Amino acid sequence: MPATLLYRTRQPLSETLSAELSVWDLPEPVRGSTHRLKYRLALIANGHCVLRYDNEAGKGDHKHLGSSEIPYCLVDLPTLLADFWRDVAEWRTNHEHAND
Repeated sequence: MPATLLYRTRQPLSETLSAELSVWDLPEPVRGSTHRLKYRLALIANGHCVLRYDNEAGKGDHKHLGSSEIPYCLVDLPTLLADFWRDVAEWRTNHEHAND
């Protein structure tokens, strides 16, 4: 069974902020994960990734908040997307008006 693209989008959120999301269903889990999803969900601010959820081979499920890398427990795709968008909303609350 080949890999199947489940979700891919690039969403502008403001003039300087966008979200890039891609999720694949793989024939077998990537090394370090127990599920078949391969994903990368990123929040890009002024050309820099400021928040990212991914499961890079060998590292398993985790998220990056700024320079910190935090383990993440994947439940399912709807929960992953909800968790990402919740963190996006929190990041926007904490950062978008910091220079006002």
